[in-house]
Amino acid sequence: MKLTIHGYSTALFATWYFIEELGILFDAGDGLTSGLLSKCGKIKNIFISHADRDHLTGLLQYNQLFSIHQPKIYYPKDAQSFPFLNQFFTNFDPHAKGTTWQAIDKNQTIDVKEKISVEAIENEHVVTKNGMIKSLSYKIWETKKKLKPEFTNLEPTQLRTLRQEKGDDFVLEELKMNILSYSGDTPVVDYKRYDHSKVLIHEATFLTKAETNTKAEKNNHSSLEEVMKMVSNCTIDQLILGHFSSRYHTEEIDLKIKELVKQFNIKIPVFRLPIGEVSKDILNGNPIN
Repeated sequence: MKLTIHGYSTALFATWYFIEELGILFDAGDGLTSGLLSKCGKIKNIFISHADRDHLTGLLQYNQLFSIHQPKIYYPKDAQSFPFLNQFFTNFDPHAKGTTWQAIDKNQTIDVKEKISVEAIENEHVVTKNGMIKSLSYKIWETKKKLKPEFTNLEPTQLRTLRQEKGDDFVLEELKMNILSYSGDTPVVDYKRYDHSKVLIHEATFLTKAETNTKAEKNNHSSLEEVMKMVSNCTIDQLILGHFSSRYHTEEIDLKIKELVKQFNIKIPVFRLPIGEVSKDILNGNPIN
């Protein structure tokens, strides 16, 4: 499936990614509506990773302009900021009606359209007690039916008869493909989490692992160095990197990406979102490597 992905992601300021063909938005930081303009009308399902302001403050303008399209907003079940936001939006823009807010748990799957579902994955950005879920990553799955290998040599008439007698489930097998994974904000912990993703969108707030160790008092993030090492140990078709700290210049980031691509022998296309800029149709642009 070809995916048209638009996004903006600069750490501390704003993050959002829109997958146009699927009507799916991941996070909703500032500049969402000004960046997408009328394309916002295509958004059907919004999945927020956590309650940091740079990932949700774009919801206010979006909800005021596009609630008429009856979008659904999903958020981590124990992040209590979202019910308050819902109430505030209701009071602030009482005419803006139609948006549905739904808390979701880890491992919960939401069907967003035929053959397409989104799975919520617990991550380690927010350290909580008692198993509370306040931060999530997400995976988009495409489900297809395929003829079982033992029936591939049958004539069409034989196959049709078999399906009539035994049913489709007898001759078809279900295949699930992870067409896109979105990390949200999280450190690199489990290399298997995003393995076999067609597209991986991953944050890389810092350039090196050493820099993440200086922020122990804050919520946890990834470094570019860790992400690239993880990707080199996974089967991923395309990588999109974002959420870089504005302490870096885009040129500095690109040089580090090229260095790590060579160091870890990464062969897949690697794209990055520039600091402070909206990127349109990211996968149709020029990769860094």
